[in-house]
Amino acid sequence: MILQTCVNGPRSKREFPSLPVSPAEIAEAARGAVAAGAVDLHVHPKDAAGADTLAPAVVAEVVERVRAAVPGVPVGVTTGAWAVPDPRRRAELVRSWTVLPDHASVNWHEDGADLVAAALTERGVGIEAGLFSGTDAVARFAASPFPGKVLRILAEVMAETDAAAAEDAARALLADIGALGGGGIPVLLHGQDGGAWPVLRLAVREGLSVRVGLEDVLRLPDGSWAAGNADLVRAARELGAAGR
Repeated sequence: MILQTCVNGPRSKREFPSLPVSPAEIAEAARGAVAAGAVDLHVHPKDAAGADTLAPAVVAEVVERVRAAVPGVPVGVTTGAWAVPDPRRRAELVRSWTVLPDHASVNWHEDGADLVAAALTERGVGIEAGLFSGTDAVARFAASPFPGKVLRILAEVMAETDAAAAEDAARALLADIGALGGGGIPVLLHGQDGGAWPVLRLAVREGLSVRVGLEDVLRLPDGSWAAGNADLVRAARELGAAGR
């Protein structure tokens, strides 16, 4: 079981003025999150306009700066289609990375997921299999060559942001993942916005790995605004310690 922090996601400073966007900001956010208790990191490298990018130079700078800030902590990046819609181009970019992250997420509801996963495998980068609720991601993943070959499954409750709906969707998604068979693949469960904390509580009760950070939620469990990722990590640790 791990506590991962997703420090920025595809959000922008319009949503959260202190969102970490530059490599230096991302590294500093990573430092704070790890000091608060995170043991794994998921980051979205961004271009000069603040948009997600898979460009080799940006990925290299972000990964190197984060590693310098938190030596020994695994660092992962996104390969989301919103950054580069063409999956062949995404795979080409992965193959051209000059500095490799420890892992990268692949969203299996996106076209070309197998191509991107194959490129990551060739480079020796661990794969987080993103399986979104309300999509055919579980079926696509089951039909791919990759079950049993990934670092972990990201069970992602993204569309359901109402607390009750999010927990129901999480339970349904976990049931579908369980039906894949071949147990032993670690599962990290997380939600989004209003569903983030209810889903995190469910993950704690189920003994699963969890994720929290500004990608997933901007407010603390009491509804107040978080100051940043470290605040969210501390709140997640408190919920985990309480077992609720």
